[in-house]
Amino acid sequence: MKSVSLNVYPRSRTRRAGARSVRQAGRIPAVVYGWQRQPQNLEIVAKDLENLILHSVSENLLVDLSVKDDARAKRLALVQEVQHHPLSGKVLHVDFHEVAEDEKVTVLVPVETTGEAVGVKTGGGVLEHVMFRVKARALPKDLPEVITLDVSHLEMNKAIHLGEIKPPPGVEILGDKNLSVVAVAAPRAEEEVAAVEEAPLAAGDVEMIKEKKEEEGEEAPARAGEKAVKGAEKAVPKAGERTAPKAGEKAPGKAAEKPGEKKAERSAEKKK
Repeated sequence: MKSVSLNVYPRSRTRRAGARSVRQAGRIPAVVYGWQRQPQNLEIVAKDLENLILHSVSENLLVDLSVKDDARAKRLALVQEVQHHPLSGKVLHVDFHEVAEDEKVTVLVPVETTGEAVGVKTGGGVLEHVMFRVKARALPKDLPEVITLDVSHLEMNKAIHLGEIKPPPGVEILGDKNLSVVAVAAPRAEEEVAAVEEAPLAAGDVEMIKEKKEEEGEEAPARAGEKAVKGAEKAVPKAGERTAPKAGEKAPGKAAEKPGEKKAERSAEKKK
């Protein structure tokens, strides 16, 4: 990977308020760390960084930092992380990792594909990116900006594994060699239809539904009959029970006493 020059400036304004004021001034807050030195806060002219990223294959960059008023003329560093605004996409912050020219470093390298897979072109398959970045180890000058894989030979249900990648000279690909990086698979819609067609129908499913409906149909008239019987039982009074009299009727029981009978009973009691 070829290094590119980038002018940066020391930054005294820190925390959220300081970073906001740096961005308002047309600069991007940054930090550089590593190589047995204390982290240093920096700021970069926004246009300089945007032009650098625009003319690069990826954000995996090796830069020669020229810090203003620094004792060293240049500091070799890798762009470790670039933070973007989730909506506008503007760069919010940059992390630089200072490295030595003669020391191997480990970075994540983006993976791209070239060609049209046979399984996609003739078999109707879909090319799936299982891994978008792979871990590589090398000297800073040997690090690739991107790893390109030719997928034109891939047939249906075939994949390129991590161990099958041929890295550039001086580069070592790290990780499980059996992991798939890209693969050609059948469309998911066809897989779902095939799974539904192959799934056997459980014995008794239809009969159980039918019996349930029949039981529900038999229970309905039975319940209606029970209600009718209960209504009839309520209408017929049991022995010893009294029924409420209707309007205009006298309550059942004793016969109506005549007016003279009450006076005769009272006089008889007085005589006694």
